[in-house]
Amino acid sequence: MRRNGSVLVIDDEEIMREILQALLEREGYAVRMAASGQEGLELARALPFDAVIVDVMMPGIDGLQVLEELKKQDDALPVLMITAYASMDTAIRAMKLGAFDYITKPFKNDEVLVVLRNAIEHHRLREENTQLKSEAARRYHKFSGIIGRSPRMMQVFELIAQAAPSRSTILITGESGTGKELVARAIHSNSARADKAFVTVNSGNLPPDLLESTLFGHVKGAFTGAVYPKKGLFDLADKGSIFFDEIGNIPMETQAKLLRVMQEREFMRLGGMETIKVDVRIIAATNVDLRREMEDGRFREDLFYRLHVISIELPSLRDRRDDIPLLVQHFLEKYALENGRPALELAPDALELLMEYDWPGNVRELENVIERAVVLSSGSVIAADRIPENVRKAPRFHLPQVVMPAEGVSLKEVTAAYERQWIESALEAAGGVQKRAAELLRIKPTTLNEMIKRYDIRPRRKKASAGGHPAEGTAEVPAEAGDELEPVGSDVE
Repeated sequence: MRRNGSVLVIDDEEIMREILQALLEREGYAVRMAASGQEGLELARALPFDAVIVDVMMPGIDGLQVLEELKKQDDALPVLMITAYASMDTAIRAMKLGAFDYITKPFKNDEVLVVLRNAIEHHRLREENTQLKSEAARRYHKFSGIIGRSPRMMQVFELIAQAAPSRSTILITGESGTGKELVARAIHSNSARADKAFVTVNSGNLPPDLLESTLFGHVKGAFTGAVYPKKGLFDLADKGSIFFDEIGNIPMETQAKLLRVMQEREFMRLGGMETIKVDVRIIAATNVDLRREMEDGRFREDLFYRLHVISIELPSLRDRRDDIPLLVQHFLEKYALENGRPALELAPDALELLMEYDWPGNVRELENVIERAVVLSSGSVIAADRIPENVRKAPRFHLPQVVMPAEGVSLKEVTAAYERQWIESALEAAGGVQKRAAELLRIKPTTLNEMIKRYDIRPRRKKASAGGHPAEGTAEVPAEAGDELEPVGSDVE
């Protein structure tokens, strides 16, 4: 399983260690436990961690002493302080010593996960900034970690280069898995804010009250459990950039407060009356049509136009297939290194499978396929049988062969017959989904729908096996009366 990061938990209470271990491992973190400050420091010296969670009140070496020692070892390591004893003096001292944040028991699971995710994100950003500087010479095909040199991607690189130095809000659109967060990071890294914080907001993953507290912070007593004032992500992002991932998921009530921040560059903490000024560059991303969301009353019109100052549209992987070999090579090198393997290459027939596949999950799906192939291959050449079955056996779309017309057959009839075969072939390759078939044919879904009606292309059924399911490898046959039909042309994926 892919890990979100490695976390060291230092707490003398066994039940608290068990709770945190169960919570974090369920979210995909690799967790190591320590029952004392001394044990925790020894683990931190021996192993690398992305973040540390430390209980303040412990016998022997207490949490603040552990924090001091950890910061001496690695000042960039994010440390979260956690305790049942709410004390402003302790919180202030912990922050001065370099703690990333401070959480009191009993805590909400979502609060711990949000703070931890942002702590690790902040840590990784510092490491990535160092790596990006060393890759500057390779920016022709690697723009801040974005792989590609197809014409569509070169247009994206040009937009990033033009937009990054500005203060303007940027909206990044594209399907899931196309690399929207990478583009956001590239914009930040190529701006005057590159040495400041880049903060990611996972929009819509939290209930509105917790999301607002996370974004804007809260004052003491703002809600049950708010025993001390707390800053939000906008404070953390001051002078830097804040990235709203999937901004279309933000609740309507939070959208209004976000609009105020964008217009006035100020906000109030949850439960507070004081106005706080910030200088933050806002970058947002979405994989949904915000115009349609706006028309359906799920997204504010004024917020949409505030976001839509500069728009960068990322192409799907199937629309930039020329980049697949380059991406494959990049991921082969990455996962060979991670798994301690020598240099690997892909067999020609395996690469051909990848070039022909439709990639509904885009670059993220391709990366997962290559990682799997690297792990499962024993030789230096990855064969086609190491490519997942869903990729190997996916329907391929090929244009039908042009057949010379027989004597007496008009050009119009030949053209119509060819066009019909063309549509049927695309629908078969797309599993009957009109939207996907239209993408294969490079036409609008509405145009395809009209052509399906014009040529009276009807649903088809599969030949059934003994168990009543379509037999693998059998051809489709025309539907007959009483047959169970498949909805060819359906827009439901």
